[in-house]
Amino acid sequence: MHETAGAAWMSVEQEQRLTADIARERPKLRNFIRRRVADEADVEDILQDVFAELLEAYRLMQPVEQVSAWLYRVAKNRMVDRFRKRKTEAISQVPQDETDESLSLDGLLPSAAAGPEAAYARGVLLEELEQALSELPVEQRDVFMAHEIDGKSFKQLAAETGVSVNTLLSRKHYAVRSLRQRLQRIHDEFNET
Repeated sequence: MHETAGAAWMSVEQEQRLTADIARERPKLRNFIRRRVADEADVEDILQDVFAELLEAYRLMQPVEQVSAWLYRVAKNRMVDRFRKRKTEAISQVPQDETDESLSLDGLLPSAAAGPEAAYARGVLLEELEQALSELPVEQRDVFMAHEIDGKSFKQLAAETGVSVNTLLSRKHYAVRSLRQRLQRIHDEFNET
């Protein structure tokens, strides 16, 4: 009976620690995700997924020692997963560039499953992508985010904005070319080392 009381006391202690960790990290983690994800509903979904995974780790008796670092790593992984899912769901209608290569950015990003170095490189590239997106003209950034991240079709965007499909295609084409050039330099730097 004494062991049962000890086990219950540990559960209460873990629960209190977990509650404190979540309360402390939630606002910072939400802001971190919000800076990288346009849709507020997606921000909340990712945030909930991260905390659910933390709870699951504790439930499986695998407590996390550095909660903050762990939460940010899981959040980055969830954002990449969501970006990949949306990317594969969206039917790309982007014209081909002069070399007739696809303008897909996914080909520039190393697979996170290829090991820790590739996962690190992918993280750096995603941060560089965020910075590059912030430097694009607003019209190009908006159409890129709406199509690539939110998964909206060009027809849907044209109906929402009143801008022709061809203009939207052109804006995205220029955005992708600009992003591709910038990310290619970073990608090449990783390949040189």
